[in-house]
Amino acid sequence: MNQNNPFTIKATVELKFIDSKTRDISYNSFLPELDKLNTKRSKIKMEKEENLLIFHIESSDITAFRASISDIIGFSRIVENSLGLCE
Repeated sequence: MNQNNPFTIKATVELKFIDSKTRDISYNSFLPELDKLNTKRSKIKMEKEENLLIFHIESSDITAFRASISDIIGFSRIVENSLGLCE
């Protein structure tokens, strides 16, 4: 993270799924894009736990944090819409 900023932002976002199969579909959809989302100003780590997909975000400024949250929401919408088509 940038050493010149007086603070960093750390947050955890949890997406809860109805089952582990749906969680795994979402996880596998996010995984190839995860490296592209990490920048000098913001890092995102993802992990699976029971029916949860957990994102750990660490950002050096509020703009980078907002961009990381937007990326997670955007990919979540894509997965949600894709799953809706399969039903």
